[in-house]
Amino acid sequence: MSTSIQTPKTSRNRNPKIVINADDIMHLEGLVDGMMRRHPALADRLLDEISRARIVSPSKMPKDVVGIGSTVTYRDESTRQNKTVTLVYPEDADISQFRVSVMTPIGVALLGLAEGTSFYWDTRENQRRTLTIISVEQPESTYAKDLT
Repeated sequence: MSTSIQTPKTSRNRNPKIVINADDIMHLEGLVDGMMRRHPALADRLLDEISRARIVSPSKMPKDVVGIGSTVTYRDESTRQNKTVTLVYPEDADISQFRVSVMTPIGVALLGLAEGTSFYWDTRENQRRTLTIISVEQPESTYAKDLT
């Protein structure tokens, strides 16, 4: 599967802006290093996303942006079906619990995107689909930090 992230109002050559929590960068870069031999294309994709991202402190992380631990609902525009998953590190992934690793094609595609962003997804059957981020919820621990 491959992805091409775009927003509806941008040109085909521009990717939407993404934001990544500074607390996650070192872990993400370590994952890239570990994946280079096993899945170099996916590792390169994550590295590209990191290199173009705006890195912000946890206190500046927008609540409507997908980060590690975020629960995101996205819609497949061709089937009009919604799917809700939580983006996690590989060691916490469990598809039966809808916990998707950031080191999967959809995980890399979702990282750093804001509500309302659409992106194109090429399935294994070579079908192009448009997926749209409907909502993003942050883990409760993020809100607990905000209250202190």
